[in-house]
Amino acid sequence: MTNSLKPLYWVSSSKKDLMSLPELVRDVFGYALHLSQDGKKHVQAKPLKGFGGAGVLEVVEDHLGNTYRAVYTVKLADGVYVLHCFQKKSTSGIATPKPDMDLIHERLKVAQEHAKGKTK
Repeated sequence: MTNSLKPLYWVSSSKKDLMSLPELVRDVFGYALHLSQDGKKHVQAKPLKGFGGAGVLEVVEDHLGNTYRAVYTVKLADGVYVLHCFQKKSTSGIATPKPDMDLIHERLKVAQEHAKGKTK
């Protein structure tokens, strides 16, 4: 039985941002991304509100009193696009801060263009 994983694409600084997070957080996010490459969904992955049917998912992980998020989409072409990895710094509840949402929207557009073959 051949196991072929979908390719993983890093949009903008998302890989660098992931690598700057604590090791335990990177492990959780890395495993979630691996599962998505295999067509599966991590138990902590849930749709990110505000993206309708775009298939944008987020994984939230708490570590030492801080909250971290990885955001990715699986609905483009044949790959998984990592859009954003960050430490949530908003003190106004659980909502994703507006600057991060704006960045995710912008990077989703970049990923959509890449999936169409218009950019590298």
